[in-house]
Amino acid sequence: MTEGCLSVVMPVYNEKNTISAIVAKVLRLDILKELIIVDDCSTDGTSDFLRREDFGPKVKKLFHDKNMGKGGALRTGFKEATGEIIAPQDADLEYDPGELKALAEPIRNGVADVVYGSRLCGGKPQRAYMFWHRLGNRFLTLVADILYNTTLTDIETCYKVFRADILKNLDIKSNGFSIEPELTAKFLKKRLRVYEMPISYYGRTYEEGKKITWKQGFSAIAALLWYRFFD
Repeated sequence: MTEGCLSVVMPVYNEKNTISAIVAKVLRLDILKELIIVDDCSTDGTSDFLRREDFGPKVKKLFHDKNMGKGGALRTGFKEATGEIIAPQDADLEYDPGELKALAEPIRNGVADVVYGSRLCGGKPQRAYMFWHRLGNRFLTLVADILYNTTLTDIETCYKVFRADILKNLDIKSNGFSIEPELTAKFLKKRLRVYEMPISYYGRTYEEGKKITWKQGFSAIAALLWYRFFD
């Protein structure tokens, strides 16, 4: 695969304090082909900032007229991606885009179809906080491992890096945070070569802007069951 092989899809909702910094980090990637930013009808001034800012020729900006959730924003971005490899990127600073090149390497070498960046398998810096959030993630991952006979450690990670041609065979339906278990379920049901690598995680508290809550855990379990037995 060529150096400029990576399409990064960034869903954005109310991230005016971090958007400039995270875009700059993504643009430093030497394998980047394009960054597709999808503003999901932000209400805090993020949309206005994105409309007036010129990030350069590698950045494409899309704007939703109504809020559709993380899944809806990702689906919009996935349709526009033209790179050989696709990586979602949250618009906060919890994940380090500098690690995407390493995550893409097994795909570029022809070993993997999908690579998960795990926050829970050790080896990289991790912020120590929010015990119940981590416990919930471990439980959801255990449910996925049992249902799909796999050994993943972090199905809720943002970093699910995959070959672009995989999308042609996936009908992604989720609008909200349920896109995370949906992607996992469909990757595993297709019996794709899924690998996992450790990543750093600079997590936020709710006071600092974190959006996902325990309520999304119920929809995640429902999605794992639905896509295992009914879809």
